[in-house]
Amino acid sequence: MSKNVDSLFKPFSLKSLSLKNRIAMAPMTRSFSPDGIPTEDVAGYYRRRAEGGTGLIITEGTTINDPVATMDGKIPQIHGQQPLAGWENVVQQVHAAGGKIMPQLWHVGMARNPSKAPHPELPSVGPSGLLAPGKQVSEPLTVAQIHQLIEGFADAAADAKRIGFDGIEIHGAHGYLVDQFFWSGTNLRTDEWGGSMANRGRFAVEIVKAIRAKTGPDFPIVLRYSQWKQQDYSARLAETPQILEEFLTPLSDAGVDIFHCSTRRYWEPEFAGSDLNLAGWTKKLIGKPTITVGSVGLNGDFFGAFAGEGSSTRSIDDLIERLDKGEFDLVAVGRAILQDPNWANKIRQGDIDKLEQYSGEALSSLS
Repeated sequence: MSKNVDSLFKPFSLKSLSLKNRIAMAPMTRSFSPDGIPTEDVAGYYRRRAEGGTGLIITEGTTINDPVATMDGKIPQIHGQQPLAGWENVVQQVHAAGGKIMPQLWHVGMARNPSKAPHPELPSVGPSGLLAPGKQVSEPLTVAQIHQLIEGFADAAADAKRIGFDGIEIHGAHGYLVDQFFWSGTNLRTDEWGGSMANRGRFAVEIVKAIRAKTGPDFPIVLRYSQWKQQDYSARLAETPQILEEFLTPLSDAGVDIFHCSTRRYWEPEFAGSDLNLAGWTKKLIGKPTITVGSVGLNGDFFGAFAGEGSSTRSIDDLIERLDKGEFDLVAVGRAILQDPNWANKIRQGDIDKLEQYSGEALSSLS
């Protein structure tokens, strides 16, 4: 790395959120919370990243109050007395270490495998009951169920604010429930919740409005979205900037404060004829702050990590150039911070030779 990294360490403020730098820990599912309850080990795991200089921690997905929201009994939940007490401990430890933290509110939707999840007797839920295009495995959600789920997200956000979180992120990416509404491949509804781009976005818009009503005007709401889906890596919600603007505008108007734009590799352009990535286009079109993410600091694609593959380190000079130009506002780092809790401090201090190469073994513990 040869670039001056000062822009990465400038403070960032929005509404009630004040960050000491532009580095966020990306959400990564860890499944170390038995019965959905974050343990002292989980608190220590997040505290170490705050101690290591990370400005904002976005937690692993934590599931809302719906019996089929999760795919794994060890994924944390954000409802119920014991899970909320566990999260309150996490928040207190992160704050004591000088960091800020948001939970990622999650419902896995049709991505759930009932045979491996709690309540295997219950079917998974989605807008049209489709696991992937053409793969119907359950009945479509009723309108009454949709409204219950919206309230579930809002209740989770209200609880998050009450126990001290600094904002929330809605998981609207990667082919999970919210994204299943977004994606025409999994949303075949013909009512007000499907069909047009505006109707497919309505579920998320109503979630944002409900959260805002229960948390007030100054509580930050982040939305994570993606073009790609775990069911289809080549899937796209928007083929052109014009369609992307049509998708994003109602979400912005509803009250999303920051867009977290998930890509596999942040350096890849989103549309032909421009070097802007997805976060860059989102900021250009909507004018609100964005978070970029995708293999920051590493050469290997994160899909290899699922197979236990490691990755060598990669220069972030081009990342700094983009940040200097104002292409995006925050940078979410996943595997590099999973491997090395002190990644941010090492970057700030210029200790590039001390950065740890990512090892697939990092997935097996809360180090």
